[in-house]
Amino acid sequence: MIPARYAQIAFGFVLSGMMSFLVSGVSTAFTLGFGTGFVWLWMTAWMPSWAAAFPAVLLVAPIARRIVAAITIPD
Repeated sequence: MIPARYAQIAFGFVLSGMMSFLVSGVSTAFTLGFGTGFVWLWMTAWMPSWAAAFPAVLLVAPIARRIVAAITIPD
């Protein structure tokens, strides 16, 4: 198990992995279709996408939190 103090990093890791997985799959399918080698091409597109998405999520998340806090009101 991961200590709770690393929860934000773990969240960013999981979120960026899932989002980059989905986005790279959709992008690969739209660009190349579901032909032979689709899964291989998707996985080779996903790994570098995740490598870029993980630090991006860690950098952008605090900005997104501030924006959401500014446009919402407490219940």
